[in-house]
Amino acid sequence: QVQLVESGGGLVQAGGSLRLSCAASRRTSYAMGWFRQAPGKEREFVATISWRNSIYYADSVKGRFTISRDTAKNAVYLQMNSLKPEDTAVYYCAAGPTATSNQPAAAYDYWGQGTQVTVFS
Repeated sequence: QVQLVESGGGLVQAGGSLRLSCAASRRTSYAMGWFRQAPGKEREFVATISWRNSIYYADSVKGRFTISRDTAKNAVYLQMNSLKPEDTAVYYCAAGPTATSNQPAAAYDYWGQGTQVTVFS
């Protein structure tokens, strides 16, 4: 079992930045991913990072978002720059066995409670 707790969401103007953090309850070799879910939409893949730091991004965030992990702190981060109103969603941290591109939510076993990101124009 791994418990995940996200933080860092908030309200930001378009073009601004936010940094999301996810703290895991224990050291893990799982891949760590970020997903997001907007009202009325399915949960969608944002980015993931493997234990060996292989990284994948959704096309919609490439060049704007950066995922990283600190294994010493059991943490994963999502730096979000050049935010757009369409980035508005609840962002979830997740842990799963593998990291590949465009993964479905079902590929992940453990989830945090989510943190709201709202981008206004």
